[in-house]
Amino acid sequence: LGSDGTVGANKNSIKIIGDTTDNYVQGYFVYDSKKAGAQTISHLRFGPEPIYSSYLIDKADFIASHQFNFIERYDMIADLKQGGTFLLNSPFSKEEIWDKLPKKMQEGIIEKEAKFYVVDATKVAHEANLGKRTNTVLQTCFFAISGILPKDEAIQKIKDAIVKSYAHKGDAVVQMNFNAVDKSLENLYQVDYPKDVSSEKGLLSAMTDAPDGFVKNVLEKILGGHGDELPVSAFPVDGTFPTGTTQYEKSGIANFIPIWDDEVLCTQCNKCVAICPHAAIRAKVVPNEVMADAPGSLKSVPAKGRPFSAETESYVLQVSPEDCTGCDLCVAVCPAESKEIENFKAINMRKKLDFDAVENVNWDYFIDLPDYDRSALQITNIKGSQFLEPLFEFSGACSGCGETPYIKMLTQLYGDSIIIANATGCSSIYGGNLPTTPYKTNAAGRGPAWANSLFEDNAEFGFGMKLALTKKQEIAVNLLEQLKNEVGEELTEAILMNPEETEEQRSQKFADVDRLKEVLAKEKDNPDAKKLSQLTEYLRKKGVWILGGDGWAYDIGYGGVDHVLASGEDVNIMVLDTDVYSNTGGQTSKATPLGASAKFSVSGKRTGKKSLALQAISYENVYVAQVAMGAKDLQTLKAIEEAAAYPGPSLIVAYSHCGEHGYDLKDGAKQQQKAVETGYWPLFRFDPSKPKGKKFKLDSKEPTKPLSHFMYNETRFTRVVKDDAELGAKLLKQAQEEVETKWERLELFRNM
Repeated sequence: LGSDGTVGANKNSIKIIGDTTDNYVQGYFVYDSKKAGAQTISHLRFGPEPIYSSYLIDKADFIASHQFNFIERYDMIADLKQGGTFLLNSPFSKEEIWDKLPKKMQEGIIEKEAKFYVVDATKVAHEANLGKRTNTVLQTCFFAISGILPKDEAIQKIKDAIVKSYAHKGDAVVQMNFNAVDKSLENLYQVDYPKDVSSEKGLLSAMTDAPDGFVKNVLEKILGGHGDELPVSAFPVDGTFPTGTTQYEKSGIANFIPIWDDEVLCTQCNKCVAICPHAAIRAKVVPNEVMADAPGSLKSVPAKGRPFSAETESYVLQVSPEDCTGCDLCVAVCPAESKEIENFKAINMRKKLDFDAVENVNWDYFIDLPDYDRSALQITNIKGSQFLEPLFEFSGACSGCGETPYIKMLTQLYGDSIIIANATGCSSIYGGNLPTTPYKTNAAGRGPAWANSLFEDNAEFGFGMKLALTKKQEIAVNLLEQLKNEVGEELTEAILMNPEETEEQRSQKFADVDRLKEVLAKEKDNPDAKKLSQLTEYLRKKGVWILGGDGWAYDIGYGGVDHVLASGEDVNIMVLDTDVYSNTGGQTSKATPLGASAKFSVSGKRTGKKSLALQAISYENVYVAQVAMGAKDLQTLKAIEEAAAYPGPSLIVAYSHCGEHGYDLKDGAKQQQKAVETGYWPLFRFDPSKPKGKKFKLDSKEPTKPLSHFMYNETRFTRVVKDDAELGAKLLKQAQEEVETKWERLELFRNM
């Protein structure tokens, strides 16, 4: 499973074999093009003969499945040799496992007379505090089973490799891996399986409830690993793929999922829904009568707060077990903590195996429940906004991603009326990587229009979209005015005079435009009516949002970003700032902070982070906000709403925690909070439309803690200290001084 450390461990394994034995060796790795959480395959070859080329192994002596659910979806032992060895990471014991296998796998193991081993690597890794990284456990088992090296020598070599790979992350990480190695063999068992097939389980499809047609015939095959079998004729001639197809791709990669344990303790704040990177936990308020036929296991409580009625409406919070990645962020931000039970909240992470059957049934019922009337919701607060349907769901982003909650919120607020220009990077991989698409449409068939462009021209790409949109809107308005007699003055004025500033006005505009379509359909011989019927969507208010990471906005595409901000056009830019080039492996960008270790500045960056937001403020006619959802989600919501409403260019710089920072992303929101508390990431909004003295609003308090409180929780900073304590202290001192200087500058802006 991508990001579980398997590839790194296998690289170490092949190096150990090459350095320790007389074998020639080769490691060849197959990745898909998604982010972490997808499948990777490591092909390791070694033997006494020279290896002259790289190619995939199709007859293997040893195969290991590092993720249990892979055996339910893929023929994992199809390439195993007669008498070969199969190792499975399994939550079931050696006595239980046989009856859990699919029929095809049982048949294959018996036919090939395979040696079959199981280890609960997930449990060992969890007990060793390694989280989801099972690589060390399975690497140890490989050497123990294969006998390539004497056991004691192999274990010592593994530990040497651990020191080399993880020393920069600190002694604690090294010791945790050592502990996992020592515990691995205690949990490794050979299965004495029967010689008869007992299972009737078939392999599961790569998709769940995939609709007939292109999704089932093409996308399902690609996800199942059979894309190479498809002829060119299977694909549409214009290259278009349907949207919203991630809902059928149930990866089920989480070992632990959030369970709503205490409905009474729950405050119904919806913070868990807002922070979820994959839209896998959601809330709805529904009339009590629609819950009459709900599964008995689906929990609900009387809805709290406006505009809900506790007597007639119910609040429901539900997770999708197969879409959850187990990142733990939702539990981390939950404020409803028990006073009686330690570490017990309204939602808690529970072993998926114990809950998935029931919760899958609950989710299937929940997702079909009606969404609340958005015109009645108070969407200016987090609770209300999170009852809106996300039009970006189940993306292939890394577990715990800090970027996707911002995009999800944007689509909840404006998804049916926005056009997105996306810069190549993480957001293009999880946003538009085929075969499935996370952007979707609502029940009315409306959703974000999304297109991707390059690092160097995405801002200009989006600017072109805005110019095209403006021209189409002008043409549509002119045609409507020309057709006033045919359409009717009342309907014409209702459309033209509706600014769509409130949800009620938006709903009314939708209805009026639908009425207009009916009128135009009757004007069959009028060429202007025919032309307007193709442009009615452009009578609605639409926004252009330009999205991308800091590598694009601060570095390669900065010239375009600056050009758009200087244009004065009503265009919105959102920068998903991870402080580093995340998608290409963690290279330094101009957003990388002073003292951070990254590729091209491994010993610590010696210059400060570029102040993109402050540069934009200098134009004085650009709306600018610096936000951090994990620290202050309401400020993020306000910034998005204000940027959308501002009639000129806007820039939102959104702090996004990332795996490249070097800590468990379940603490991502906490780290964002520390970034704000220490002054590393001050929160502010600058609105040029406000009167003098009220344009600039500092949304965070003066730093209350030293910068080290934030920095030294992250490997990118502690690595520098470990390598050179004197340099680390010097860079920390400089970084602290930089924070204080920037804060003084922000204080001066209060008078703007």
